[in-house]
Amino acid sequence: MAQVHHLTKTALERLQTEFHDLTTRGRIEVADKIERAREMGDLKENGDYHAAKDEQGHMEGRIRHLEAILENHVLVETVDGDVGDGDVVGPGKLVTLSIDGDEPETYYLGSREEKFAGAATMTPESALGQAILGRGINESAEYETPNGSKLNVTIISVELP
Repeated sequence: MAQVHHLTKTALERLQTEFHDLTTRGRIEVADKIERAREMGDLKENGDYHAAKDEQGHMEGRIRHLEAILENHVLVETVDGDVGDGDVVGPGKLVTLSIDGDEPETYYLGSREEKFAGAATMTPESALGQAILGRGINESAEYETPNGSKLNVTIISVELP
């Protein structure tokens, strides 16, 4: 089963624009670079050719990644309480947590493609994301880190971005 990506409308539009740009202008530009490099002769020692082919590979990887996101996304509304109960952790919200009593840290719960100033991004599918999903302010949860340690997390605040 494909991973579901939680995206705000802004992020969805940005990713759709990037996808369109890469599949049109991007592919044409890289094809032109490859063609110009081929005209230079010997491809075995042609640095321009290898650089253009490398760029093409990276771009095609990004296109496939964007396709997967755009085919398997859930639109998260973040205005007027459409995300659900304001005090409950869910996708599309900023969550401030204290992990094992440390200084509070703020996370955006959603896709890795989302960015918010002052907040790291955490996916709902991550161990920490699953542990806090559906919990409210002042609730605690225990989760297991990738190295097997168990940590206690307390939810300090939940808000819309």
